[in-house]
Amino acid sequence: MSVVKINVLTVPAEQREALEQRFGARAGLVEAADGFEWFELLRPVEGTDQYLVYTRWRDEDAFRAWMEGPMKAAHQGGGSGERARPAATGSEVWSFEVAQQAAPKTD
Repeated sequence: MSVVKINVLTVPAEQREALEQRFGARAGLVEAADGFEWFELLRPVEGTDQYLVYTRWRDEDAFRAWMEGPMKAAHQGGGSGERARPAATGSEVWSFEVAQQAAPKTD
């Protein structure tokens, strides 16, 4: 059963562009991760300063392997120069199992 992880990022208005640029320039490692199924960065339209980072995984084990391997390495930096300050001021992860799903009908 697929699992969905939603990282809820609180992002001040002055940091929105930086956040979107960082996601746009990301290394793309998640797309090659075993068990990865989908990614979306959802921009708030009104009434909130929270972005949603939606990822879908084959199972919890695939997600955990990503978190403990490539994602952890990517967020530890390690390169030369000063690491950019975070664009988000807060983060919370929501977890879901896919109970039902539907796709568009094809004729």
